[in-house]
Amino acid sequence: MDLSKHWKTVVETLQDGLIVVDPGGTIVFVNPAAADLTGYAPEELVGRSCRILGCTGCEIKGRGAGETWCGLFDRGQVSIKQCTITDRSRRSVHILKSARVLKDADGRVIGAVETLKDMSRFIRQQQEIAALRKSCRLDAGYHGIIGESLKIQRLFELIESVARSDAPVLVLGESGTGKELVARAIHDTSVRKEGPFIKVNCAALNENLLESELFGHVKGAYTGAERSRIGRFEAAHGGTILLDEIGDIPLTTQVKLLRVLEEREIERVGDHQPIPVDVRIITATNRDLEELIRQGAFREDLFFRINVFPIHCPSLAERPDDIPLIVKSFIDQQGAKAGKRISGLTPGAMEALLAYSWPGNVRELRNAVEYAYVLCPGEWIGREHLPPKISRMNGLSAVRDDDATATTADAAARELLVHTLRMTGGNQSEAARRLKVSRVTIWKRIKKYGIDLDAEIRQQ
Repeated sequence: MDLSKHWKTVVETLQDGLIVVDPGGTIVFVNPAAADLTGYAPEELVGRSCRILGCTGCEIKGRGAGETWCGLFDRGQVSIKQCTITDRSRRSVHILKSARVLKDADGRVIGAVETLKDMSRFIRQQQEIAALRKSCRLDAGYHGIIGESLKIQRLFELIESVARSDAPVLVLGESGTGKELVARAIHDTSVRKEGPFIKVNCAALNENLLESELFGHVKGAYTGAERSRIGRFEAAHGGTILLDEIGDIPLTTQVKLLRVLEEREIERVGDHQPIPVDVRIITATNRDLEELIRQGAFREDLFFRINVFPIHCPSLAERPDDIPLIVKSFIDQQGAKAGKRISGLTPGAMEALLAYSWPGNVRELRNAVEYAYVLCPGEWIGREHLPPKISRMNGLSAVRDDDATATTADAAARELLVHTLRMTGGNQSEAARRLKVSRVTIWKRIKKYGIDLDAEIRQQ
């Protein structure tokens, strides 16, 4: 069979776009799939320069023909690469492109052929999945940070914004608010995510040990230094270093840290040879650095260097609406580890958690849930299973906790459903996804528990 007689029929049935150009880049042929992809009729493209499509994957070298103007003719082929073209409506179209130079029997370049696969639907699906994950906080929250309140949503937005730059970040917040999680999220969302993430607790070491930990030391630098050792800055090269509890760092170490920020190089203890480091610096503290500056305990110039982009981690008291969601996550985590089935909290237990001030923030809440998980013998955690300082809070209404009664279980289930519906703005399909049940089940529970969507959900 002589396929040369049927090549046009073959290429016109391809689902991928195909474009043939001459050595000067003038389009000489397009198949129907390429016409559909670009929005141009074949006669609108044939005879025009291929630059009309504005492909971001093209390497334009200059004017003329062949290898003098296009990188494709220089290399002979282009492996599959993702790029975009501009269609007739001036919209960007995501494609996978490959290309190869065409030569005649004598080896002379006579043109090139390009194949274009439309990736717009795939890219759109990936964007929708990413948006859905972000809105639903799947996979244990946003980089491990759990919450849906306005304050926590704003925190997520700040993380994504600062992750695009290499600017120093100062993470502020009370103890237990998740400052390390925020620092890790910034690293994991940045271009440095493939590099190391190194954490140093500046409050845990004395001055001499801290300098050695940060900058490393050479053999014999001090008593006990039997061999040379790299520091955390060198270990973090190409990645991110988190200096936790930066407010507790000694003044002499602050001077050396300032030099690292300004010159991007360190010196090991006992050595004077500068070592360049490429590190993104994130600092964190629960102390008032400006007050420490007034007291002479913190250098003002260092503060200005690390405070380029401050991020505040809200306390748990600032976002009480997140408590039920965080508690559910902790219970699920305990269940996965211990294999013990706990459905949730009774109304009395949840009331106690919401009434407590949480000076230890999320860390204290986690400890309280683990404490209750161990004590609870049944399916529902009651107020009596919580730590005494939480369960005996004054001012709580007398809610009877009887884990064995269906009434209590129904009340807790109703409370969880109302909370979920409020978080989704009354969207029952979204609530079903979050609770991992069908939409019909949500509708039946709304009827069963007598939930007034207008009064209890939409007007909140």
